Amino acid sequence: MKVPLLDLRPPLEELRDEIVDAVTQVIDSTRYIMGPEIDGLEKEIAEYCGTEDAVGVSSGTDALLLSLMVLDVGPGDFVLTSNFSFFATAGVVARLNATPVFVEIDPETFNIDPEQLKMTLSEMDEENRNRAKAIIPVHLYGQCADMAEINKIAEQFDIPVIEDCAQAIGAECEVDGIKKRAGSLGDFGCFSFFPSKNLGGIGDGGIVTVNNSELAELLRLKRVHGGERKYYHRVIGGNFRLDPIQAAVIRIKLPYLNGWHRQRQENAKNYNRLFAEAGLAGKVQTPQVRHPDTLQNPHIYNQYVIRTERRDELQSFLSAREIASEIYYPLPFHLQECFLHLGGKKGDFLVSETAAKEVLALPIYPGMTIEMQETVVEQIAEFHLS
Repeated sequence: MKVPLLDLRPPLEELRDEIVDAVTQVIDSTRYIMGPEIDGLEKEIAEYCGTEDAVGVSSGTDALLLSLMVLDVGPGDFVLTSNFSFFATAGVVARLNATPVFVEIDPETFNIDPEQLKMTLSEMDEENRNRAKAIIPVHLYGQCADMAEINKIAEQFDIPVIEDCAQAIGAECEVDGIKKRAGSLGDFGCFSFFPSKNLGGIGDGGIVTVNNSELAELLRLKRVHGGERKYYHRVIGGNFRLDPIQAAVIRIKLPYLNGWHRQRQENAKNYNRLFAEAGLAGKVQTPQVRHPDTLQNPHIYNQYVIRTERRDELQSFLSAREIASEIYYPLPFHLQECFLHLGGKKGDFLVSETAAKEVLALPIYPGMTIEMQETVVEQIAEFHLS
């Protein structure tokens, strides 16, 4: 049985007529830059995430970049972030000629390790600590980082927090006994609407959530080249506007998001059961969920990522049987060629390096059948046990 990594057709078929109508209305309106679709989406995302405001932007990458620009991050500054993530998390720091400071990850959740974060800051001298202008925790694969501890550290060292929520819209965690959603836990929450995300558009798009009106004003100002009115520029910004067609599509999909989360969570439960029944303990480690199951969405499974030795051989084995998988991510930041000038070398971040050799994402999209999941696990069992 052929099993794709992702199939966008099931939700598209369900919503196609609504999406086509919404896109057609944007086209017929001739309002192709900003406008009511942007305003509406910003209000709806802020309400969904539990924040005061949200600012639509051109991509998840630009959400991170714009947030750093609002904080005036630039040459000579440090930004602390996870050593294991999609390239944009660290790339936006380098684009501003600041220096990313990589922090080791937790071996079970793959999120930034708060103890390592605190150690990294504590080991800096006062001059370097004063250069630390932001912390970017990543809610990797759909599970929030330990924001309770991260926020304590950020407060101790007086450093703003930018959440990288690209894979985690709707994911929840508890802070001081209060349930909160990703994007409401730091100073900025940065989301991506890339088509493969749980809430994806039909192209690029993103949004930044905030709980501070002054920050929201600066985000909106810098989103349009720093111009308060046409051709008059108070600050340097860029063209970070969200396309209204993307906003219209996201608004159609948003009411269905929690239902899609539930489908992914049910698929994850099926995988967990199937792996246990297959006797793969010690061969395959299924995703570890740290947050309590009293939360509705402790993990939204943007990816279902297993750990396994002989990962590359297994991926080739599955591919030969038309079962798709993906490696998120094959090389940690400190070993990326573009960051080697920072002095990183093999052995510096053993947890990240081991994860990069062992992680493998399996199909988990809404609309996936139980027969597909059974096929995936049967083939993995054949590889490991035959």
